[in-house]
Amino acid sequence: MLGTTNLRVLTPEEMPLVRSLTALDPAANVFLQHRLDVTGMRPRWMGGRMWGWFQDERIVSACYVASNVVPLNATPEAVAAFAEHALPPAPRAASIVGPRETVMDLWTRMTPLWGPARSVRDEQPFLVIDHDGLVAPDPRVRRVLLDEVDVLYPASVAMFTEEVGVDPEVMSGSAYRARVTQLVGQGWSFAIIEDDTVLFKAEVGAAAGDVCQVQGVYVHPDVRGQGLAAPAMAAVVQQVRATIAPVVTLYVNGHNVPARRTYDRVGFRQHTTFATILL
Repeated sequence: MLGTTNLRVLTPEEMPLVRSLTALDPAANVFLQHRLDVTGMRPRWMGGRMWGWFQDERIVSACYVASNVVPLNATPEAVAAFAEHALPPAPRAASIVGPRETVMDLWTRMTPLWGPARSVRDEQPFLVIDHDGLVAPDPRVRRVLLDEVDVLYPASVAMFTEEVGVDPEVMSGSAYRARVTQLVGQGWSFAIIEDDTVLFKAEVGAAAGDVCQVQGVYVHPDVRGQGLAAPAMAAVVQQVRATIAPVVTLYVNGHNVPARRTYDRVGFRQHTTFATILL
């Protein structure tokens, strides 16, 4: 029990306990629910562990500790326990992500051991839409084909580098290309491609039940500010709702005013606020 009767690593057989927590907010917890579905909560497949915080023998909170650290319904007591016992002295994760108050509390506790962060993004509106967009969808948006990965990949690298500040090939080598290819193969990658140039792209990074999460939104620099983004996002929302999940989510940096205006135009509404610590 690592010094406490309330904290322990969960086994795959206890996955229903974690599901009971993700079900409290299916939209905000879609990433974790997706990881449960994909990995069966087996440590080898997760690349890490799921920790549970119990009170009176009832699960109250959990924390996914792998390439990302993602607290789930974490109370202040659970955050303290995760920081003390569940997280190693040196950071193995690339990020901490989740509800703002929880993430910032956890980061305050971990900074002496893990700091400094590469980037602290403490205001990320988490947005939801459960209807088709409020602007006409761009008919050029379509699913990317497997034989177009070579065309898509440079845009994916550019988006990641611009958003995260690190070249993904330096950070994770061939694993990033494998992930891009996987999403294309699943039919989760959408783009406008003209003359072998990606003008717009977006992917679904996670889906569980009636909810999915869009990520990797990118507009080619040459066509930014020309009104392309909102109709393109409306097309993604329309196609994703029809074929993957009826509720579409994403989160965006609070300082990214153009993106926030785009999502407002499409009809996204704010559900909660996230924070991300990039390590």
